[in-house]
Amino acid sequence: MRLFIPATPVPVRTKGAFTLIELLVVIAIIAILAGLLLPTLARAKEAGKRISCVNNLHQLGISLTMYANDHQGQYPARTTGASIDDPRWTGRLQDYYKDLRVLRCPSDGPQVPNSATNSPSLADAAPRTYIMNGFNDFFGTSINDVTVNSIVSDSVIRKASDTIFFGEKKSVSIHYYMDLFEGTSGNDYQELEQAMHSGIGSNYAFADGGVRFLKLWKSVGPEFNLWAVTEEGRRNYAFSFGH
Repeated sequence: MRLFIPATPVPVRTKGAFTLIELLVVIAIIAILAGLLLPTLARAKEAGKRISCVNNLHQLGISLTMYANDHQGQYPARTTGASIDDPRWTGRLQDYYKDLRVLRCPSDGPQVPNSATNSPSLADAAPRTYIMNGFNDFFGTSINDVTVNSIVSDSVIRKASDTIFFGEKKSVSIHYYMDLFEGTSGNDYQELEQAMHSGIGSNYAFADGGVRFLKLWKSVGPEFNLWAVTEEGRRNYAFSFGH
């Protein structure tokens, strides 16, 4: 008599299903790939913002040059923006750059409500990343020498490739003009955003039409302050800030 031994049933695997171990392996691989790709994607995203910022500054630089060409070589007068007919540079240049979004760098942080201005000019009151050269050293040696309606001509720019027209300010700053004369307690230190991009530097529009990325503090020193227009000012207002 033969003893009948029933066959051990073989588990039937559902088509397309994964075992727990396989799922854990897949999850681990995805986590590793994400860890490798996310920093790269973040850098790519920041690179895109930086390029957009460069384009904004390029448009502002062209706008300032075109304005001067249409006004006997004179740049916009420095005003208080109290009247819609007498706006600051943001309003005076709007006919040339058109879109108010040009005033905002995508990497800039949240704007403080009403930090821009109480000016009736929409351009003056728009969220704004950029700050214009106040050309202070052309007028004298004190901020008191820079009066309302002070005007600078393009003829005072002797080193266009080393003179900044526009830079990036701190998000909370309400300033429109980068002023010298205050040293490390003034605009150089408190109003400029020296490291808007990747925490190492910012973009600047120069008088020659170019836009360059400068690392921390390089716009104000250590040998020359690139916001100054006179030889004396370029040397006298150069700061190292310990860097």
